[in-house]
Amino acid sequence: MKKILITGSSGLIGSEAVEHFDRQGHQVIGIDNNMRRVFFGEQGDTTWNLERLRNKTRNFTHLDADIRDRAALEALFRAHKFDLIVHCAAQPSHDKARDIPILDFEVNALGTVNLLEATRLLCPDAVFVFLSTNKVYGDAPNELPLKELDTRWEYARPEDYDGIDETCRIDRTLHSLFGASKASADLMAQEYGRYFGMKVGVFRGGCLTGPSHSGVELHGFLSYLVKVALTGATYTVFGYKGKQVRDNIHSFDLVEAFAEFIRAPRSGEVYNIGGSRHSNCSMLEAIALSEEISGRKLAWSYEETNRIGDHIWWISDVRKFQKQYPAWKFRYGLREILEEIHRAVSAPAKVTVSQ
Repeated sequence: MKKILITGSSGLIGSEAVEHFDRQGHQVIGIDNNMRRVFFGEQGDTTWNLERLRNKTRNFTHLDADIRDRAALEALFRAHKFDLIVHCAAQPSHDKARDIPILDFEVNALGTVNLLEATRLLCPDAVFVFLSTNKVYGDAPNELPLKELDTRWEYARPEDYDGIDETCRIDRTLHSLFGASKASADLMAQEYGRYFGMKVGVFRGGCLTGPSHSGVELHGFLSYLVKVALTGATYTVFGYKGKQVRDNIHSFDLVEAFAEFIRAPRSGEVYNIGGSRHSNCSMLEAIALSEEISGRKLAWSYEETNRIGDHIWWISDVRKFQKQYPAWKFRYGLREILEEIHRAVSAPAKVTVSQ
């Protein structure tokens, strides 16, 4: 039995990780103080997911803790010799960060350094998995030559077909404040791995999704889209004619990637991880598929102005991870993801959306 710490344990990826390691019989300690509700209001509240975990798991302990509190983290690490840290806690919205830049940086950058330092001092042999984001690349991917199709933007050069790889630059580009705070944390995680020789893996996620997402307009693309479709509220598409492309990875598949890394960890390695060519869609395509699955026409409006620093086209090139960890395979495609989200949010308590 291993002792595992998971931050953001009531969130989408954190809760998936809790279930994964609990099923394996490990002792799991999750820390989450429901900051998603602070960021996004009632619709971001993750209490329902915490209760679901409490009812479903056997060896899970929840702690209402804040990763900005260095003293509390040190006390936690002194009380438990962790074998694994899976760091998923974050302020996740690049739009919200504009309104709370200090809080965003404290959570994303300072909180990550607090965890890395506690690991270095008190359990340096532990594996540390950090959930980063493709927003560390800013809008540099928008420099790729694209062509416009009926329902999406698409690559114009054959060499770009598999998507954006880890060689894309992360500086001299517009990130949004969220992208910058996550880039800071991303670089520090790499540095602790490379400089101190710690077992740190950095996963730069595309659109992360699944049935345990407390999706809101500012974060949680597919989850929020399905909620809007089921309630009859109006969905807003921001810019790029609704043809912007996103790859989507199910939380199950992402945690399975974590598990492969944990079995054979490396020091300060970076991976782009997302749905790749296996699971991707434009906004227009996502709306059409959601309407097909729900059987309801979606009311949506269009805003010409795109979100600052937003990607026009993003598909993660996951070939580096697949080469190093060939046992990892996708389980979920786009339709399966949307169907599962639709079933999950059809419960009356989960489909309220503010007009």
